[in-house]
Amino acid sequence: MSDQHADMGGALPPRPDTPCVAVCSTTFDEVCRGCGRTVAEVANWVSMNADEKERVWVRILAQGYPRRNT
Repeated sequence: MSDQHADMGGALPPRPDTPCVAVCSTTFDEVCRGCGRTVAEVANWVSMNADEKERVWVRILAQGYPRRNT
């Protein structure tokens, strides 16, 4: 194990800046089939604070997003 990994206490690497996986589609409802965010969440992502983004991340990960091959 590298010293850097040990310093992180075995924690996972930080998340990407956005859940976007470039599989954008809201054809059937208001939820992107790639990242799992709603249209409003996608539109407001850059203005959301860290807590708001974390709540979105927790929800979409629990729902099985992001999905690269949908």
